[in-house]
Amino acid sequence: MPDIEAMTEHPLWMLLPWAVFAVAAGVKFWHLTTAFRRHLLDTPTPSQRFRQSLERIWQRDQKAA
Repeated sequence: MPDIEAMTEHPLWMLLPWAVFAVAAGVKFWHLTTAFRRHLLDTPTPSQRFRQSLERIWQRDQKAA
């Protein structure tokens, strides 16, 4: 079993739970704001922009043929 006193002697061990909490809060915030970023701002994602460009190329090719 790890020695609790040895772990608390080094002050960086006290920051580990806070770092885990900060990362978890950041990930949660990122997921919560995904809907806002995509739908409310109405900006297409990179994959949607790529798909739109492919569709434009396909339409030009269809008109040329």
